[in-house]
Amino acid sequence: MKLPLTRRAALIGLGASSLASLDGFAKAPGTLRLAAPRPFSFDALKAEAARLATTPFHARPAPEPKVLDQLDYEALGQIHYNTADTPFSDGSGPYPVTFFHLGKFSRLPVAMHIITGAASRQVIYSPDLFTMPATSPAHGLRRGAGFAGFRFQETPGGKYPWKNNDWAAFLGASYFRAIGDLHQYGLSARGISVNAASSRPEEFPDFTAFYIEEQAGDPIVRVYALLEGPSLTGAYRFALQRGTGVTMEVDATLHLRADIERLGIAPLTSMYWFSETLKPEGIDWRPEVHDSDGLALHTGAGERIWRPLNDPAATSVSSFLDTNPRGFGLMQRDRNFDHYLDGVNYQDRPSLWVEPKGDWGAGAVQLIEIPTDDETNDNIVAQWVPAAPAKAGQTLDIGYRLYWQSRQPQPGPLARCVATRIGRGGQPGLPRPPGVRKFVVEFLGATLENIPFGTRPEAVLSASRGTFSLVFTEAVPDGVKGHWRAVFDLTVTGTAPVELRLYLRLDGKALSETWAYQYHPF
Repeated sequence: MKLPLTRRAALIGLGASSLASLDGFAKAPGTLRLAAPRPFSFDALKAEAARLATTPFHARPAPEPKVLDQLDYEALGQIHYNTADTPFSDGSGPYPVTFFHLGKFSRLPVAMHIITGAASRQVIYSPDLFTMPATSPAHGLRRGAGFAGFRFQETPGGKYPWKNNDWAAFLGASYFRAIGDLHQYGLSARGISVNAASSRPEEFPDFTAFYIEEQAGDPIVRVYALLEGPSLTGAYRFALQRGTGVTMEVDATLHLRADIERLGIAPLTSMYWFSETLKPEGIDWRPEVHDSDGLALHTGAGERIWRPLNDPAATSVSSFLDTNPRGFGLMQRDRNFDHYLDGVNYQDRPSLWVEPKGDWGAGAVQLIEIPTDDETNDNIVAQWVPAAPAKAGQTLDIGYRLYWQSRQPQPGPLARCVATRIGRGGQPGLPRPPGVRKFVVEFLGATLENIPFGTRPEAVLSASRGTFSLVFTEAVPDGVKGHWRAVFDLTVTGTAPVELRLYLRLDGKALSETWAYQYHPF
């Protein structure tokens, strides 16, 4: 099993879509051309997905591969969408839309449509829609070749004037992403995950057609998408709202063409290389490099769990069994620039929280961690995997909300884990015992602010194997109220992973979320 590791691979479009006929196209302002209108509804899109599921899957070739091979990152960097031809920039919708150009790493076209009323019209590709050097290979693409994806732009002079930039983008396979309230992109989401980290080859279904709907005065924009892949088809509806960060409501109907070993619902994809937890000596000049530092869980039973991420030596899959989860997400909790020292602003990367709509039943939140040795690798996946087998012929309706924010929405009253540190075990001034590791786990929150003087919360510990020693808790001596840490040594033999759990308790009452860490002895 091998997931796509590079960010570049994550943006590759792997499917194809049919191109509308140029007959009957209408001329819009500038050089934007739209095909003749066709009736559109979400029900009709769902019917089309159902019809496609009864036919064999056929991957379509990229248009003019020799031209696309020349459109590498340098060549694409010289191609810019012509803002004079931006849909909805005339005030007919709250946010202008611009399109991504096809290229070497996003090769297969996605049909783009604009919805007006109960009809949609396909946007016809032309090189004239982009400004580019006269020598650009893109001039060799024929009219109607298609686009790679699209994005929503901030409205100049609008509610969010700090950047005339994009705030959500759909590009490559079923990948999409949005900025958070700190105005940065980071991790991505996918429409669906098929056989990730399973015994079967992973598939990457594609959004092959998008339908974009905006209305003046309505802050919510709606995107409809057709999904096609070897093992399933689907119809999606996204309702996006730009506020402090971005909120998306996702509704989808899936039709399975084949049995699927591991069907991942609401999959999230991120990057974790190293942090303060465990940093190999001399690996990099920066103290930390990651888009996300942990997986947060709110279980159906109400427990709050924090799982710090790892960069393991081999691909690791962790399953958190649950029934009707209340939410999960990949979080970026460390917001201190001094902990990164990098101009790409890792401290501002968004967290992404999944909130199920309705009951999802029995299953597991699965965390997939893949080894990486560089920050360009998206090596983390979190997803919901239903307990019921995914069988050919099934129709599945799913719904959830996505919150792209700096912090988890509705985090609850318990103190949260803010750091995990690992070092040599033992005590200063004494020989350091072999095979012993010291853990320091920090918590911060209002429940820890008023601990009576002379009282310490209890560290409630458990491990799948090994023994604990030198266990204690103390207030972190940094002057920050409610900042406590638990310290303990773990003695363990062998290299098999160890599952550790810890929370703080006082007078029988939990004060913190549960820290659930997978330790890989070394």
